[in-house]
Parts: sequence; C-alpha cells; structure tokens
Amino acid sequence: MRTDQPTVRTDQQTVRAKQPVATAVAHPNIALIKYWGKSDEKLFLPRTDSLSMTLSVFPTTTRVRLAPEAGQDTVVFNGRPATGEAERRIVAFLDLVRERAGSPLRAVVDTENTVPTGAGLASSASGFAALAVAASAAYGLDLDARGLSRLARRGSGSASRSIFGGFAVWHAGTPTGTPQEADASSYAEPVDAARLDPALVVAVVNAGPKEVSSRTAMRRTMDTSPLFEPWAESSKADLVDMRAALGRGDLEAVGEIAERNALGMHATMLAARPAVRYMSPASLTVIDGVLRLRRDGVPAYVTMDAGPNVKVLCRRADTDRVAAIVREAAAGGSVHVAVPGPGARLLDEGV
Repeated sequence: MRTDQPTVRTDQQTVRAKQPVATAVAHPNIALIKYWGKSDEKLFLPRTDSLSMTLSVFPTTTRVRLAPEAGQDTVVFNGRPATGEAERRIVAFLDLVRERAGSPLRAVVDTENTVPTGAGLASSASGFAALAVAASAAYGLDLDARGLSRLARRGSGSASRSIFGGFAVWHAGTPTGTPQEADASSYAEPVDAARLDPALVVAVVNAGPKEVSSRTAMRRTMDTSPLFEPWAESSKADLVDMRAALGRGDLEAVGEIAERNALGMHATMLAARPAVRYMSPASLTVIDGVLRLRRDGVPAYVTMDAGPNVKVLCRRADTDRVAAIVREAAAGGSVHVAVPGPGARLLDEGV
C-alpha cells in the first residue's frame, strides 16, 4: 500500500484512500439527551449538548466515486435518482468537501439506506455519517474522528454522533467568534459506558415520512414555544446526571433521565404555535405498555425523537419480554432489537 496517499481515520480504524472511490457504512444513533434547536442554522450548531447511543441495526452504506468527466453530481438513493431536498442537501455537502479538498471534481453518490427515511428514526444521522467518511476518503481529506464528526455535522447535526460507536456526547460549541472558531467548537466524542449492558427495542408504528420535517418543527418550537427555554436549561442538568449514571452503570437512572428529557422535548413542541404533534395513538399505546412493564418490575423506559416511533431502553437480558409487550402494543407495526453498535467505517473496495 502506498504511504503517500491521504488517510481517513475513524474511532475504529485508519484506512488509506487508494483511488478516487470509497464506500462507507454507518449506523443511526438515538439520543438519550435530545438535540432540539439550533443556535446557528448555517453551521448546524445545536442549542444544547446531547448524548446518544449508536444502534446495531439499520445501517446506511454509501459509495462515492469521483467523476472527472461529469458536469454535475449524480445521487442515487436506494436504487433511484434522488430529487428535491434530499438531492440538494447531498450536493451541498459535496460542495463543502470539494472546497476543503481544493477539488472541482463532481461525484457519483450511491446510497443504500435500511432505515425508514423521515420517520424519526435517525436516517439522516447514518446517511451523512456514511457520506462524510466515504467522501472524505474519495476526495483525499486527512481527517481524524473529531474532524469527521465536525464534517458530518454540516450535513445533519445528529450525524456527528454516528461517527462513533456505543455512546457519544455532542458538544454544542460556542456560536461566537469567527465561523471557523465556531465550527471547530462543536463535535462529538465517545462516552465510556462499559458498566452498562443496555438494549433498545424500537417500535416502528409508522414508517412513513412525517408531515412536519424536523427542521421546520425545530425552528417553530424555538421561535414560538414558551416551554423551549426552560427545557433547554433543564437539559443541561439532565446531561450531567446522565453521564454520571452511565459511568456507574445505573440503567434505571439512565432510563429515567432519558424518558423525562424526551417527553419534555415533546412538550415543547405541543406548546409551539401552532403545535407540532408527533405522538400518535399507537405511540401512546406503546408507552402505556412500557408503563405496565415497569409496574411489573421490569426496568424499561421510553424515548422518542421527532416522529411517532417509540424506542424502549432496557437491560439486554430483558429484551425478549420487553419486545413481546411492545410488539403487542404496536399491533400492525414492526419491532426491532438493537444493542450498542459500531462507529462509521470505510469498507474494503477490494482493489
């Protein structure tokens, strides 16, 4: 292998780009301390810190091939040409990579996404984390894991956390100073949770795209909800408590903090004007099932993102029982069991 080629590093490996084509895989993450609201929309700087668990399910695989002969980028999503906002966001991200690489070359992007898109299941997190790793390798950027996290953030904020496996905290950074200083201040990094043995049972009660996008809902909540600022302040304390609970391996405390943080976030949306409501009757049925589990002595706790689908944190040893109750409550939906998953990584192109 040549030693004069650029490298792309993740938390798991260092791989040298051998030709202008690269394939990467990344997994979605679910925030236990939520990201909701931006302090800088252009740089994707969040209003508060957040903390997540990367999942072992729903990977996204993205291949980026430089196309010197092309006059524009080509984006293929699950076998079909991407259009509209999805295409615009990917091309804008490639423009950012090209600017940093000093390259005018267009690219062909081929993405296979196994998680439902736009349903509150973190599809953009896995998508832009995989794109960040693959595009960085193809264009020859030399980025460590923190640099990849910063780059992925520019496509989708939560993608900054999917660069890492297991648990990660995303620092909100400081939206002051120069744009370069602000950009450098916001990134994710791993969090030690070695004493915890968790699982996340995912109830997909509606796999369709939501009527109100996360971006629109986030902006409306920040602009109009009287509950947003109190929630943002309480989220800072939740993060401190969460990191302490993870450190001592206290799943019950982790679950309680995650549940109150998520339900508080949804309360801010309900108080927006007009209200944003992602919870559906099916969501509430699953939540009621989880409450019954707790009354029966099973530590199980709910978290929800910007969508109707419910995630249930529990001990890995309790997944069969929790999944059975959730499956019954989510009649007509699908149930998936995840454990902490791997970070984003390059795949061997076999050349």
